[in-house]
Amino acid sequence: MNDALSTLTMGSDEGRDALVALLPVRDGEDPWTRAEIDEVAHDLTAERIRLTEELVAADAELSDLLRNSGDGAGDDQADSGSSALEREHELTLVNNTRDLLEQTSHALDRLAAGTFGVCESCGQGIGKARLQAFPRAMLCVTCKQREERR
Repeated sequence: MNDALSTLTMGSDEGRDALVALLPVRDGEDPWTRAEIDEVAHDLTAERIRLTEELVAADAELSDLLRNSGDGAGDDQADSGSSALEREHELTLVNNTRDLLEQTSHALDRLAAGTFGVCESCGQGIGKARLQAFPRAMLCVTCKQREERR
């Protein structure tokens, strides 16, 4: 069990309530409840398991493609191009899955540290609604928009 989930599901009620009380919300939002945080932690943990399994499978597929890439004696240029495109596509999938896995693990680490919901750029609250929709968010909407304009 990861640190965030074990912190939330084990230990004293006071400790769990203290962790939940540390999580910021934006003006006008209700404070986080333990049930909401338990749900976010559970969803992130399940996502991390799914992504890890997906990454293992994608790595194996990519290894097979790379291993078999030299077996094309007699392949024409179209077959070689198709194989290269397939390898590139698989590599992109592997890299995207790794990025998502890293973001998910980072969100779980932030949850365990009590910094979940704090914008990593400006230090303000990210927003409870944003985190419930996208729990891997590390930036508030304003900072994310600023980043995307660059």
